[in-house]
Amino acid sequence: MPTVRPARPPSFDISLAVWLAAPLAVLLATLLSITPARAQSPYAQRFDVPRLTALGRSIFFDAELSPSGAISCASCHDPKHAYGPPDADVLHLSFRAAPSLRYLNSLPPFSEHTFDNDLDEGSDLGPTGGHTWDGRVSSAHEQARLPLLSPDEMGGPTAGAVVARLRAAPYAAQLRALFGADVFDRPERAFEAALMALEVFQQSPADFYPFSSRYDAMLRGRGTLSAQELRGLALFNDPAKGNCASCHLSSIRPDGAFPLFTDFGHIAIGVPRNPAIKANADPAFVDLGLCGPLRTDLADHADDCGRFRAPSLRNVALRQRFFHNGAIRSLEDAVRFYVQRDTDPARWYGAAGALDELPARYRANLNTDPPFGGHPGDAPALTEAEIADVVAFLETLTDADQLAHRTARSAGPEVARHDGSFDPRRECGHAQYPRRRCNRSSRACSTPTSTSSRCGRRCCTATRRPRPSTPSCAATSRPTRSWSCWPT
Repeated sequence: MPTVRPARPPSFDISLAVWLAAPLAVLLATLLSITPARAQSPYAQRFDVPRLTALGRSIFFDAELSPSGAISCASCHDPKHAYGPPDADVLHLSFRAAPSLRYLNSLPPFSEHTFDNDLDEGSDLGPTGGHTWDGRVSSAHEQARLPLLSPDEMGGPTAGAVVARLRAAPYAAQLRALFGADVFDRPERAFEAALMALEVFQQSPADFYPFSSRYDAMLRGRGTLSAQELRGLALFNDPAKGNCASCHLSSIRPDGAFPLFTDFGHIAIGVPRNPAIKANADPAFVDLGLCGPLRTDLADHADDCGRFRAPSLRNVALRQRFFHNGAIRSLEDAVRFYVQRDTDPARWYGAAGALDELPARYRANLNTDPPFGGHPGDAPALTEAEIADVVAFLETLTDADQLAHRTARSAGPEVARHDGSFDPRRECGHAQYPRRRCNRSSRACSTPTSTSSRCGRRCCTATRRPRPSTPSCAATSRPTRSWSCWPT
C-alpha cells in the first residue's frame, strides 16, 4: 500500500525550491530566441523575471485581447478558483471542460511510451504528458496560443489581430522595454513575446504551485488531519479499495518533491456522454481524446482511443464539473462513478447499462483496475460512508488562498476580480443577472452576432473596471450573449 513519507528536515524546502525552479531555468534559456538582435551581450540577455511575470499577468487578465472585449484567459481560469472555471457553465460551445492551470510546472511533453525510474523502470507506463486533455501541445508557451486564436475561446482570429490589440494595450510599453523598441515591427515576434510572458507568469510559485493545502502542512509536520480525513487517505491509497494513488500519486517522491496528485498519464475510464454538449446532439460525434477530433496525429492508434490525461486532484473540491466532458456534477458522484461504473452501470449509462461515449471497438481500452471491476449487482469497492471519507480527504487538497476566496464568496457576490479588472460575468444580460439588459442602439453593429457579443458588452462600460454600484444599462427585450468558458 502506498504510504505518506514523513517530512524531511529543513533542507527539504531548499531542494523543493530547486526542483520547482528547474522548468523556469529551461524556459529562460529559450527566451534568447526572441530577444532583439542588439541584445547579444551576456548582460543584455538577462531577463527581469519579476517584470516578465507582471507582463504575463497583465496579458492573462486582459479581456480586450478578444474581439468581443469580454473574454480573457482569466474568464475560464479564474485565480479565485485555482485558475480553473469559476462556475458550472463551462461547455457553452466547446465539448471539453476547462482544466485548472495549477500544478502543471513539471508536466512533461507528451510521449506514447513512458518509463519512470522512481516507480518501475522496467514497465512502459504508456501515453503520458502534454498540455490539454489530449496532450497535443508540449509547453505552456504552445498552449497559450490555442485560446488566443480559437474561435471557441478568445477568438483572435489571427496572431496579427492579437498583436494589433497588444500594441494598443496599456502594457505595450512593457513589451517594448523587455523585448526591444522594435518588437511590434515583426508581428510574429511580438506574438511569441506575449506567449513567453504568459508562460513565465504560469511559472509563478505563489500563483500556480503554492503547495499550501492542509495536506501539505501535514506532510511538513505542521498540521494534522481529522479521523475521517485520515480514513479517506487510507482508502485513497489502498490498492484494493479506492486505489486512487495508482494514478493520483499522494506520496513525497524520492527526489523530495511534494506530490502533484497525478502521474500525467492518459487513461480510458468510459465517462458517460454529456447531453449538455451541443456537439453530442449528433449521435455520430464522439470525443476520443488521443485519437481526436482535436488531436489528429494519433487518429490511427486504436489502442489510444478514449484516453484522456489524468488531472491533478489538488483543488478538485472547488470544481463544479468533473472529467473531460463535465458529465459529472459533484465530487461525491465523481468518486461514486469509479466504484459503481461496473457494478451499477444503469445509473451512469441509462437503463441499457451500455457505455454511451466509447464505441464498442475501443472498449478493450477501458481501465479495469480497482476500484473498477465486478458485475452488475455486485457490492462496489467503497461504501457510501467510505465515499464520504474519500471526499473529506480530497477537500484537504484545497490551497490556503482558495479557502480564503471561498470564505469571501460566502460573504457576498464578487463584483471585480482580485486585480481590479472587470468581471465579464457582471456584464449586462449574463445568465446570472437576467434582469440586466443592454441598449443595443448605444453602439452601431453590422450583424446580429456582433450586436449580441460586442455591442452588448460595451453598453455599460468601455473599459475594464469594477462595475459602479448602480448599473446604467437600459432595459430591452433582448439580452446580450451570456459569458461562458470555451476551453481546450
